Amino acid sequence: MTLLAHDLKSYFHTEIVLKEPEQIVLPPEHVVVSAKDVSIFYGKKEAVKNISLDIYKKKATAIIGPSGCGKSTLLRSINRMNDFVSSFKMTGQIQYGGRDVMKTDPMLIRSQIGMVFQRPNPFPKSIFDNITWGPKIHGKNQNLEELVEDVLRKAALWDEVKDRLHELGTNLSGGQQQRLCLARALAMGPDVILMDEPCSALDPKSTSRIEELISVLKNEYTIVIVTHNMQQAARVSDYTAFFYEGEMVEFDVTQNIFTRPQNKQTEDYITGRFG
Repeated sequence: MTLLAHDLKSYFHTEIVLKEPEQIVLPPEHVVVSAKDVSIFYGKKEAVKNISLDIYKKKATAIIGPSGCGKSTLLRSINRMNDFVSSFKMTGQIQYGGRDVMKTDPMLIRSQIGMVFQRPNPFPKSIFDNITWGPKIHGKNQNLEELVEDVLRKAALWDEVKDRLHELGTNLSGGQQQRLCLARALAMGPDVILMDEPCSALDPKSTSRIEELISVLKNEYTIVIVTHNMQQAARVSDYTAFFYEGEMVEFDVTQNIFTRPQNKQTEDYITGRFG
């Protein structure tokens, strides 16, 4: 399901401005996001079937599996993006910071769980405004010039655009646009970054840059990446979950998944026997 422009605006919830943004304080334990017995429906179709999955703090977790197996559906439920789908229904519970995300203000959830989508989607605004729009509408009081430089450096884009900050973000190359979108997510000061096939529309060089960024950013942020690229999952993630037909078949340390999987379906998938 593709997010339309108005959905993206809803993601930032522009109708409401928080004067003093609330903050979810994460517990000291290592689990940041926890899905418990989660099933997700689009109308009568069950897209995710009774999944329980823990996402660990400052680690990269990859979700792999063939198309239509529920990877992106679960990802978009973590920060309430599926709210924009009228037929969406979820049972079970997803917790973030000890809170049930479905019972928490979605604007608060999305300010602390950022998202980078499959295709670069910069706003038709300047590079500077792309980054500062979210913090402005959420009432975050900070030096915007310093913020822009900080997040562009984290996204390895500063040196390429520092003299172009007031040019349209849509004028950048595809790989640069995706890094701008990453910087835009970082500008909100999230704890978690969700990435839904972030390299699928990029060339190999741009893909390599994003992978390098994931390896660096996971020292500061918790990252969940949905990917069809098993080599990418093996390169960037600490943990890997294998989904098939809406079910989570196996979850383990990435090295174990790719070298000694416990389930034959997992072994068949990573060795190319199906999927």
